Amino acid sequence: MKALLFLLAMLFAAAPALADCQRGDLASHLCDRTGDLVADPPTNARQHIDPRILIFAYTPVEDPATYGQVWAGFIDHLSRETGRSVRFFPVQSNAAQLEAMRAGRLHIAGFNTGSTPLAVNCAGFVPFAMMAAADDSYGYQMEIITRPDSGIETLADLRGRSLAFTSPTSNSGYKAPLALLQQEAGLREQDVRSAFSGKHDNSVLGVVNRDYDAAAIANSVMQRMFARGVIRPEQIRTIYRSDTFPTTAYGVAHNLAPELAEKIRAAFFSFPWEGSALAEEFRQSGESQFVPITYLEHWQVIRDIDAATGVSYQCR
Repeated sequence: MKALLFLLAMLFAAAPALADCQRGDLASHLCDRTGDLVADPPTNARQHIDPRILIFAYTPVEDPATYGQVWAGFIDHLSRETGRSVRFFPVQSNAAQLEAMRAGRLHIAGFNTGSTPLAVNCAGFVPFAMMAAADDSYGYQMEIITRPDSGIETLADLRGRSLAFTSPTSNSGYKAPLALLQQEAGLREQDVRSAFSGKHDNSVLGVVNRDYDAAAIANSVMQRMFARGVIRPEQIRTIYRSDTFPTTAYGVAHNLAPELAEKIRAAFFSFPWEGSALAEEFRQSGESQFVPITYLEHWQVIRDIDAATGVSYQCR
């Protein structure tokens, strides 16, 4: 009887908190009491996690082994600033990255533009930073590319041709071009021979190697491929370039101990870029620092695209 009364008391005590919990599109176990559209830390400190080893993953846009080396210096810096061991987790897909954070195995991450809303709402991701140029400008464009000899001159010419997308969660690799094709050329996905390459560099290489007639890609990825000599600019022709979108969002799991989350945040903004492998890799896309962002403001355009294309943020 005492146990039952204790349980009932706990439930009644929790009721006001549940009633005050604003969720919006957030999963049922997440709360947004501040109205910024991202999950707040649990109010019960016993629900905070304070791992001895922190796991960091960068969005799987290119060869994970290459990016393990690119991020090595940053990871060393993050380890010094937090006093924790930090390990790079080479994820192979957006789905794997999302599931890792949802399951509590991923603590710090860079999610690509299109999957950031799903990470926020399903996995409790709290973004706070983005790469930018020295003048604080940021972002990338979605391009639809083809080969110079493909015979494709306009979006309308894509009808009946093979068009590579990356993955269904990608903004520039799927959602934005899908909306664009409908609005600009009256083309639906079934009007082209669509394929999913998995990654932006796969799409670019697929066009060059004649696996696809065209592809929708993030031009920041393609620019880095040019810089590394993977492909040459003369092998590609762009038939469409979008307005600028925000780029990869960096942040933490919502349930990290607040003191630890703050140390991680501070480490991003104190990282010394000059002479680093990170600076060398991202300079070709014009990025040389981390700048503060909010999901509420900077991802409004992405949420609008998602709404227009009927994207749901529900966890599966």
